Amino acid sequence: MASRTPPAAPSSTGAPADGTPAGTARNPAERPRRRLSVDERREQLIAVALELFSLRPPEEVSIDDIAAAAGASRPLVYHYFPGKQALYEESLRRAGKDLAGRFEEPASGPLSERLFRVMGRYLDYVDSHGPGFSALLRGGSVAASPGTNAVIDQVRRAAHDQILLHLAVPAPSAGLRLTVRAWIANAEITSLEWLADRAVPREELQLRLVQEFIASLTLTAAREPELAAELTGYFAAEHPDGPTGRLVRQLAGLFSVPGLAEAVAGLAASPPD
Repeated sequence: MASRTPPAAPSSTGAPADGTPAGTARNPAERPRRRLSVDERREQLIAVALELFSLRPPEEVSIDDIAAAAGASRPLVYHYFPGKQALYEESLRRAGKDLAGRFEEPASGPLSERLFRVMGRYLDYVDSHGPGFSALLRGGSVAASPGTNAVIDQVRRAAHDQILLHLAVPAPSAGLRLTVRAWIANAEITSLEWLADRAVPREELQLRLVQEFIASLTLTAAREPELAAELTGYFAAEHPDGPTGRLVRQLAGLFSVPGLAEAVAGLAASPPD
């Protein structure tokens, strides 16, 4: 009589000897999901929150929304952050750092072309983070706080400092600093209005913002002889088809309006008060 090999004895837990739970078919492709470290989980929650805040105003995003998008539980989110406001402020700090970095540009080539590239990256960011930043910058967000306002101020200071680096003026005057700050505020207001209706094509808005800065810089130079000397160098480096060259042609075209050239000449000839 042929001998038979006895079946494998079950484990003490009732599972087959290979460790697969009883009644469960083993799938060789299955692998246990890697557990995120503390830092990885925190970064994941910030990234998910930032994406949600970019798509919707912060008051419309809940902790449950963030937990669901991250594949986490509500208690787990609270384990890392005391509440939505703390998570919002942290995600905004990350966003602010990214936005401030978009003003960085190699200091080579015509000034207006550098600023045109900077404003392209700025508008990219505004476009992709519209609802959340629109609510904050307009002051209508219930999530606005001293912490969030500080982040926005840091972005504005970074933009201000980067623009002054491009101008490369040894000792920027108070008037020049004011011109730069006013232009940054104008860029914010204009881009937020553009988000609301998009009545102006994107590239036209980008060009307009740069030309408005060049016009403001020229007006400031008219009051400050030292800046006027710097302006000569800026204009000499410009290309005819660049933003500044196009602006000069547009301004020159104004003098074809009947009577305008004569009116301007009359004002220029008038004695100062």
